[in-house]
Amino acid sequence: MSLDCDLTVLEELTSNAKQIQDDVLTKILKANANTEYLQRFLQGSADKELFKKNVPVVSYEDVKPYIDRVANGEPSDVISGEPITAFLVSSGTSSGNQKIFPANNIFFKNIQIFYTLGSLVMSKCFDGYKQGKVIRFTFTHPISTTPGGLPLAPTVTSFTKSEYFRSLPKNSPSPYQIIMCTDAKQSMYCQLLCGLVQRDEVASVGAVFAAVLVQVIHFLENYWKELASNIRFGHVSEWITDLSCRDSVSTVLVEPNPELADLIENVCGKKSWQGIVSLLWPKAKCIEAIFTGSMAQYIPTLEFYTNNELSLVSLRYASSEAFFGLNLEPLSKNVSYTFLPNMSYFEFLDVDGGAEGEIVDLVNVKLGRYYEILVTNFSGLHRCRVGDVLEVTGFYNMAPQLRFVRRKNAALSVHLESTTEEELLKALARATLVLESSDLVLMGFTCYGDISTVPGHYVFYLELKSKVDNNITNVLSLVNKVLVECCCVIEESLNRIYRHFRSKEGSIGALEIRVVQEGTFGSLMDFFVSRGCSITQYKTPICLNSAEALKVLGDKVLARFFNDKSPTI
Repeated sequence: MSLDCDLTVLEELTSNAKQIQDDVLTKILKANANTEYLQRFLQGSADKELFKKNVPVVSYEDVKPYIDRVANGEPSDVISGEPITAFLVSSGTSSGNQKIFPANNIFFKNIQIFYTLGSLVMSKCFDGYKQGKVIRFTFTHPISTTPGGLPLAPTVTSFTKSEYFRSLPKNSPSPYQIIMCTDAKQSMYCQLLCGLVQRDEVASVGAVFAAVLVQVIHFLENYWKELASNIRFGHVSEWITDLSCRDSVSTVLVEPNPELADLIENVCGKKSWQGIVSLLWPKAKCIEAIFTGSMAQYIPTLEFYTNNELSLVSLRYASSEAFFGLNLEPLSKNVSYTFLPNMSYFEFLDVDGGAEGEIVDLVNVKLGRYYEILVTNFSGLHRCRVGDVLEVTGFYNMAPQLRFVRRKNAALSVHLESTTEEELLKALARATLVLESSDLVLMGFTCYGDISTVPGHYVFYLELKSKVDNNITNVLSLVNKVLVECCCVIEESLNRIYRHFRSKEGSIGALEIRVVQEGTFGSLMDFFVSRGCSITQYKTPICLNSAEALKVLGDKVLARFFNDKSPTI
């Protein structure tokens, strides 16, 4: 597919979804049928029906031993007929553990096509998008190597460093070398500086995840005076020591601009930052990032920073396993993604009641049903669970449109981490031992991710009873250290990804415990019962999302405690 294509390509892809999916599977099987992995099930056959009958549905853990063998230096044909050229490391946001996935040139070419089609959708919906500049705050990590010598990096880093990214149209206000800088602070500063200098050309502001964009705005709050000074005098701060960054900025910040510096100081110096994004980039039409799933919690924050003047667009749906679909209606608040049949071979495992366990092809999903995605891709994954649960909301031509519902087993998230209910309960069990050592009994708990603060942080509501005093208020002042220790124990018990973001990157704030009055959890039950819940079936939610329910708790808080040190990584 040419990078000069137009929207007719989307029409062709979606109108011929069944044939394209059949062709994709045929191509994958012809390439991979004789790999060690598929040979076990297909004996060298490329028959599609035999594939569906014999090849099992697997999780990452099932295929990890094969992936590890290639990463450790064995030939690619353990899993893939196409040479594996890189390994992609996941964020670990869902499981708490990072995973590595094989990739090859077909995978990166598909990403290139995916981004090209996404730009076409945006150009259709927003006048001036194609002609303007797009700020997409992108940060690369150092590339390491597997024991077998292949590059290992996050998907964005691997793609950004590839020839496929470099051949895309150049519409970023930041030169390529700034995006390649692996020092996130220097890169963020220089991307902001270049974006501000070219503010009148910017058509869109965004990042991969909404949480990242919020962090960028928080960074701007701390550095706007310095950025304005750089613009006023026409040179970048001395602490920017990356020579590629300095040289690249000098091609954008070519001379002093006191008028622009005054404007930035006037805008950023206001008491309220409501609408700050719209004021700094007056021609921007939208904010583009992932706003679905756990990122939906940042919508109110970004609506504040844009004063509701810019559309919040969740355009792409992708993972380390595959790139799935695009939101063809970016202006709609009801986000669904139209699956692109040329990306990989997709199957769907029904997770609804009656037909639970049934596997259907892309074009055979049913409206209103919930499915878990299975991916068979060009780089060695076959019928692999991705872990996302989706709802079918409609069809665009023959291609289904699906809404992201949830990650399987995910419970709590304020940034890019994901903490499961099981992890929360284990952490709480350890904290309970600390409480018991001080004659305190846990009567009830729930938690939520508070993103009204920057950075967001976990809040645990605890109802306690003292073994030595019936009035918990009387002993709270005596157990301050105990509850601070509980904060510490809980954080130390959470997964490594959480602790990394909390301690190393500072993108998650200190965990907070709020002690509530006795009887509060009874009031919480009453609240849910009044909304139609059966008392017999009532279970205190481990994680709360309801603003009304949180108000029930918030009105009864007696004291607040925070962890006074960062957890170990």
